[in-house]
This record gives sequence, C-alpha cells and structure tokens, in this order.
Amino acid sequence: MAKTVNRHESYFDEAAKADHEDDTPNWQRKISNHIAYALLAYTALQIFVVIGELGGHDGGMSMLPYLGLVVLIGLVIPVCRKFEKIWERRLESGMSQEAIARQYKFDRIMIWLTAIGFPFLLVAIFRGFSAVSG
Repeated sequence: MAKTVNRHESYFDEAAKADHEDDTPNWQRKISNHIAYALLAYTALQIFVVIGELGGHDGGMSMLPYLGLVVLIGLVIPVCRKFEKIWERRLESGMSQEAIARQYKFDRIMIWLTAIGFPFLLVAIFRGFSAVSG
C-alpha cells in the first residue's frame, strides 16, 4: 500500500517539476480565466445594475428585464468564445513572447472595461430613451 502512495506522490512531483521547467506563461489559460471572471462580473452587473434600472420604472414584476438579461448574456457568450479562438490562432502564429505579452495586457484591459462598462452604458441608454420619451 505504501508503494502505491509513493508512486502517486512521485507522479505529482514529476508533474510539478515539468510545470516549472518551462517558464513560458500559459497565455491561453490566462486569457480564458480573465474572460470567465469578466463574464461573471458582467452577469452580476447586468443583474444588479440593469435589472434594477429597468425594474424600477414599471412598478410591477415584468418579465421583460429578465428576458433582456438572458438575451444579453446569450449574445456575449459566443463573442467570448470567438475571442478565445482568436487567442488560439494568435498563439499558433509564432508571435514573440514580448508581442504576446503586450497583446495580452491590452486585451485584458479591454475585456474588463467592456465587462464593467457595458452594463452602465446600457443604463445610460435606457435613461436617455426614458428622458426622450418622457
């Protein structure tokens, strides 16, 4: 039994060593993690900011804001997947690590600006339509 445990421990030790042998960052995993966390933040902001804004105007329990939420999130998920595919092609293109690092920093900022900014932009648009329509 002790031999089995030692065999598994050595397997995990070898895997950990293999991970540290190559200091190249896993850009695909890093960008995918940012996309996933930004999608969670986007969804939370849609729920609390946009639904709060839409729900406050009709006084009742309308299903329209929730349908809009599902549609907006449903539209964003394919865009996120396409963005991950772009990164797959980018990594296979043979770009230098410096160029990839610069693109990663730019894309990471754009992901978070979009995830945080879009719900507030929607609220501003709703308020603008509400002000115009009186």
